[in-house]
Amino acid sequence: MNKEDKPIVGITMGDPASIGPEIAVKALLNPTIYEICNPVLVGDAGVFRDIATRLNLNVIINPITSVPNAKFELGTIDVYDLANVDLANLKFGEISAMAGEAAFASVKTVIDLALADEVDATVTGPINKKSINEAGHHFAGHTEIYAQFTNTKKYGMLLVEDQLKVIHVSTHVSLRQACDLVKKDRILEVVDLLYNGLISLGETNLKIGIAGLNPHAGDSGLFGTEDDEEILPAVEEAKRRGYDVEGPVPADTLFSKAATGYYGGVVAMYHDQGHIPFKLTGFKWNADKKQMDSVKGVNITMGLPIIRTSVDHGTAFEIAGKGVASPDAMILAIESAVQLSKYRKKNLQAV
Repeated sequence: MNKEDKPIVGITMGDPASIGPEIAVKALLNPTIYEICNPVLVGDAGVFRDIATRLNLNVIINPITSVPNAKFELGTIDVYDLANVDLANLKFGEISAMAGEAAFASVKTVIDLALADEVDATVTGPINKKSINEAGHHFAGHTEIYAQFTNTKKYGMLLVEDQLKVIHVSTHVSLRQACDLVKKDRILEVVDLLYNGLISLGETNLKIGIAGLNPHAGDSGLFGTEDDEEILPAVEEAKRRGYDVEGPVPADTLFSKAATGYYGGVVAMYHDQGHIPFKLTGFKWNADKKQMDSVKGVNITMGLPIIRTSVDHGTAFEIAGKGVASPDAMILAIESAVQLSKYRKKNLQAV
């Protein structure tokens, strides 16, 4: 495939004090990435050069100030250079306003590049929410940043790892607030977002499982009324709209079936209900080494006018700069971004 035929993928640095720069550079050492896309990192070129030097990675960092100047060649990593990190004051594993500002700037820049059609898709590295907030940007996470700067009102977090695909009714809110957000209309919104996500990813199993909120899905009102009063009516309406849905299914049953591919995707009612089974599937902890052997999983923000995928893990401050971080999730996030880009391009050509 010629360079001109491949999607341009903008990849953010993440928090410079985290494993973000490391996994980005490691991912772009994989020849497969350059076979499927034209990747460009967005952040501080000095940070990427420093991590490559520290880890003895055989790569050239090529700072650029515009995407057309990128070389897109294996062995040379193009960096849309924001030059906004003072390496003398950067410490791995530490929260700081400087790191938060640099991380935020890389996200805002890649959004702007995508909105201007200079990149075809965006991929984000891990950020530290406290550092972002200390820099004066009061967001709960990437999803909310993207929603604001793309003026998106209806969106959802879709997690993808092998056969398990999970979208959430709510994410970064308290558990008490999450219960209040379980509403029929919102559930129908995320069913639609999930269905579109499955289609975009090329999935053929479109059966959707919808989790209950309460133990035993409320057990006919014995353990709460939300399942009967909000979730069940949403399921019935989704069926009337032509979706193949099942629910509310008690979560402890739903996810064991979903992990085997019984459902093409599932709707979780709140953050941890979806994240815990997802990470049990994709994250492999090595008890002897006291570190992750592999961290797999992709986070896709559905409903945006641009493509955004991300690693579904945090900053891992405890291992930042040590050279042991796995790029698996970043590679998967890039691959998913390419798949979504191809689907979008195909649809645009059909119009």
